[in-house]
Formats: sequence, structure tokens, C-alpha cells
Amino acid sequence: MTPPAHARAVVIGGGVSGCSVAYHLARLGWSDVVLLERRRLTCGTTWHAAGLIGQLRPSRNLTRLAKYSAELYARLEDETGVATGLRLSGSISVALTEHRWEELRRQATLAHTFGVEAELVTPGEVKALYPHLEVGDVIGGVHLPGDGQGDPANIAMALAKGARMAGVTVLEGVTMTDVAHDGRRVTGVDWQANGETGRIATDVVINCGGMWGRDLAARSGVTLPLHACEHFYLLTEPIDGLGALPTLRVPDECAY
Repeated sequence: MTPPAHARAVVIGGGVSGCSVAYHLARLGWSDVVLLERRRLTCGTTWHAAGLIGQLRPSRNLTRLAKYSAELYARLEDETGVATGLRLSGSISVALTEHRWEELRRQATLAHTFGVEAELVTPGEVKALYPHLEVGDVIGGVHLPGDGQGDPANIAMALAKGARMAGVTVLEGVTMTDVAHDGRRVTGVDWQANGETGRIATDVVINCGGMWGRDLAARSGVTLPLHACEHFYLLTEPIDGLGALPTLRVPDECAY
């Protein structure tokens, strides 16, 4: 499909962030929106994200946003027919030092202030919730039963389908080559696909380029404080006797 000549807004990037922006713009009545993905939806960093859904954040507004996200993922499957893989199995954060234990207790107080269910748990209660954990050096923990995990790629696909259902044009295999401007404001987006080129006239361009967002912003003289950071995770085969577990966070070991 050839990109249209004009759009109210153009979203660059087809990961979970770009799909979410397109979905929510459409929900707010902006159906004349185009999302451009240079390859395939979720092919950048979304597909291998951990998909952890934690409700508690440092501020009230961020906590409200996290709670809304969990509620959204719970209803998206019914709305779009695309499963999000949502499992609300809870989470536990444990402290190995007195300073961390003080921080976790403050977080639990914040959780109650923000209306998030949270409870302080002893090492024995941590062991009961997570039997495979060695708790000899655990001082205490915080249990948030409403936390969970989703499938990032499927969540993005559900958001993209919801956006399409509301009139958004979602295009894969279309590369954004430049953001046009008149010296004061954005005027359009140049694109390339299958040997063809063109421009979408627009007043709004939304950068959802993920780890490439910094370079994308730099083309327009905008400094975006974002950089890629390497981290590691392990995938195992099924393990006998290992049932559903809450997400475990051990901040003193920089691990989850």
C-alpha cells in the first residue's frame, strides 16, 4: 500500500511504543494517522523485551500510567481478538541490605498512597511465595499481587490492530528518510519503499524509534537523551516441578 499524501500525524516506528501511540491517538479521535515501520512490526527491540508489568513507579502519574497499562492489556484481547499473554502472577522485590529494606518499606508506603495493593513480607513469607529462592541473606520484601507479565510482541500487534480498526494506516516495509520542515516547524515526512519515494504532508511527527530514536531525532537537530544498553537474559526448556511464580526482583544484585 502506498503511503497517503497527507496525514494529521505520522508515527515513526512499529514497536510497542509506536503502536501504542497510534492506538491512543485513534481512541482520542485522530483517525487520520499513519504509522511507518521500515521492516516488520515489533522487529526492533520489542520482540525480545521481558514484558514485565509493574504497577509501582516513583511518582503518582507514572504509577497511574502503569496501572492503566495493566488494565488496557487485560481488555485488549476482547477488543481486538489478539491475545496479549497477560498473566497477573504478582511480583516480589527483596532486600539484602538494611538500606534496601528501608527503600522497599518506603515503596510499600507509596504503593498504598497510590492505591496499589502491596504488602511487606518476611523472609519466610518470601520463601513461601518463591520456594526456589535462597533466603538466608534476605531481610524482607514487598509483594505486589497485581503485577505480572505480558507478551510484548503480541501486545504491540493487538495495539496495531486496534489502531487499524479505528482508521489508522499502519505500513510495514516503508522507511522514513527525512523529516521536512520550513525552518520553524515540521511540514512532512519523506519515505522510501520498493524503489519508490514520496512525502506525507503533516504537522505532527512522533518519534518512536526505540534504540534508533536518538539518531532519528538528531536528523532534525533535536537532542534525545537515549542510548542502547546491553543486558542479558536466559531462556530455559520446561523444568519439571516448576510452576507459575511471581516475578522476582533483587535490586541489590541488579537482577530480576
